[in-house]
Amino acid sequence: MEELLPIVGRLVEKYTGFESTSVTYEKAEQLMEAVLYCIHEAEQSGQEALMTAQRLSAGQAYETGAAMVEQKVKEAVAMYNELLAEFHSYGCRNLYDTVVKGLPGFFQWYDIKFEPQNTIVTLDYPVMRDLSGYSGIDRIYEFIRCIRMEQEFMNRYDSDYVKSVLRKSHSRYEDMMDNICEIFFAAVIVHILAGRPFTEQKFSADDGRRIEEWLSQTEIQEMEKTLKNAVSFLVQEYYNGYDGLEAYLSGAVRDTIVRLKNASDHNILMKFL
Repeated sequence: MEELLPIVGRLVEKYTGFESTSVTYEKAEQLMEAVLYCIHEAEQSGQEALMTAQRLSAGQAYETGAAMVEQKVKEAVAMYNELLAEFHSYGCRNLYDTVVKGLPGFFQWYDIKFEPQNTIVTLDYPVMRDLSGYSGIDRIYEFIRCIRMEQEFMNRYDSDYVKSVLRKSHSRYEDMMDNICEIFFAAVIVHILAGRPFTEQKFSADDGRRIEEWLSQTEIQEMEKTLKNAVSFLVQEYYNGYDGLEAYLSGAVRDTIVRLKNASDHNILMKFL
């Protein structure tokens, strides 16, 4: 703490334009959080061992982290621009509003120096990963990565087909707040379980019975193993091993199993067929 106070003091001077060394308690607390955020960024970016080995001071760790925050913003902007080039909301207003309308506000108002810990925007569209442990540029960066992987996954299919799957699940899917990739992923899993090519959109009653039987008679762990292997094959075969996609989709397997089992238990599995 003794090492941190001078860093906060210098930030106070910069914040007040070197006209004062006095700020409110709330502002001082915010600036302290900014310092800690940058130091944490250095630690989380693989620099912790280096910092320990070189016995970096808190000031040096802060400067290292602050530079990393700035670099991550540049990378996030580049990644966001790439995302927009082939972005499809598939008619989902929440997805469109969050990505196209909301994210630019973050880059416009994000304060790298005095409040890097502030995420600013609400990110109303839920991704298939828990990002609650992230804040500031870290959260935005991870959110964009998730959206890019979802777009990569869905954009390989005809957009009308994606929309038909979503509409079958929710008649007014355009207004829903759910993650549309998770819904579409469940439909892809059903294709895999039925052994049907993705070009075939019609399933037989026998397909439904076989899937229901598998869901009712197979242990969760075995189902997870089977479907994660299927996801691995899918990503390698059709997505050229797209970076991070296998882990991202595999992370949604258990929730997808629960979704399908619930649908089967309530005799509405045909919504996915």
